[in-house]
Amino acid sequence: MAAAEAMKAAVGEVEALTADALRWLLGNAREAENKSLAWSATPTGDELDPTLYSGTAGVIPVLLEAWRHFGDDRYGDAALRAARSVSDAVEHREDNSLYSGLTGLAFALRAVHDELGAPDAAAAASRALELVRARFDGTRWGDWFELLGGNAGIGLGALAAGDTDLAVLALEPYLRTAEQTPAGVHWEVLEGRVSRFHHISHGTLGIVYALARIGQAAGRADFVELARAGAADVVARNEAGPAGFLVPHSDPQDFPEVTARHSYGWCHGPAGDAQVFRLLRAVFDDSAWQDLADRCWHTVTRSGLPRRLRPGFWDNSGRCCGTAGVLALACDRMAEQGDHPDFARLLVADIFRRSTRDANGVRWSNLEHRSSPSVLEPRTGWAMGNAGIVRELLRFLRVSRGADPAYAVTWPDQPAVQSGSNKAC
Repeated sequence: MAAAEAMKAAVGEVEALTADALRWLLGNAREAENKSLAWSATPTGDELDPTLYSGTAGVIPVLLEAWRHFGDDRYGDAALRAARSVSDAVEHREDNSLYSGLTGLAFALRAVHDELGAPDAAAAASRALELVRARFDGTRWGDWFELLGGNAGIGLGALAAGDTDLAVLALEPYLRTAEQTPAGVHWEVLEGRVSRFHHISHGTLGIVYALARIGQAAGRADFVELARAGAADVVARNEAGPAGFLVPHSDPQDFPEVTARHSYGWCHGPAGDAQVFRLLRAVFDDSAWQDLADRCWHTVTRSGLPRRLRPGFWDNSGRCCGTAGVLALACDRMAEQGDHPDFARLLVADIFRRSTRDANGVRWSNLEHRSSPSVLEPRTGWAMGNAGIVRELLRFLRVSRGADPAYAVTWPDQPAVQSGSNKAC
């Protein structure tokens, strides 16, 4: 009984932390035209950022999450006001990608419509995708050709926004641009770059995820089989032995003087690789993919994170490169497989410890060990800031209480929970 009461109190402290982090986030919103709300990437930034990665579009999903979690209309109203500023940015955005461009704006606007009933947001989302479609050159939209900045992300965002035809259009070029390797295929993800990247954010597995997800949704067996070949290439690069899974950042190593060969988070490590294998498990109905996801988790939980083992190792609490992205996978595993919650609690305790609390609320600062001072300004958005961290903490609270593990807004590149015990923490 004492342990249960202690855990209940700890969960209550995390909930209070998230409420204060949301207060800080709303406190750093800027009121634009027509009483709309917008954010810059940092509180002192001069330029408003509408994007999913670091700006207003990425704040919207956590506002919807908070609205559903707390039942407080302040968050729903803020999401509607934020949607107005994102809508205003559509005609001026030249980037078309999911995380930095129009596709991400469309995804966030569509989410506001679906959750709150906002026909103006839906119309702006349709206009954004109309512009994306018109800018397609027959192969790509720009230099990048992967998930964060290129076709794979555009396809996933279009699918999430309800435009399957655009999703298929974005993926078809991968059929003719795949490069054969001894074990499968990979792609040139940045024009002129010799290195081939392997993971979900900029590499082969991000393309694999899009091919499998869109192939399944659109009935395109050729996409699905190409996804299998891409995954096979990455699996063949494992350097962790039969129990684990750890693939290099890139081959040949991209900028080896500044880029670690191995990472462990969502973007370039096994925390993100496992999300791809979770999807492939469902698409192929094959437990071998679950075995690979388990091996990823074996490596993550034995890596030493979230401790700072050396300068540059685990200096980030955020969703893209840090602890919140690992927490997302931990909660997926608890919900699907009934995993013990100890590691998730360790991650949450570390996020709690690294927070800054004062009269303005709660926020997180990442570190850059090569800079002086090394403590960076707190960020607002999904990738490195409060929005992405709070979204995962709110979900942890639900999973801890045995409640629905689904997000208010399903992210384009994270599979929804399939089934499982959803045991309380």
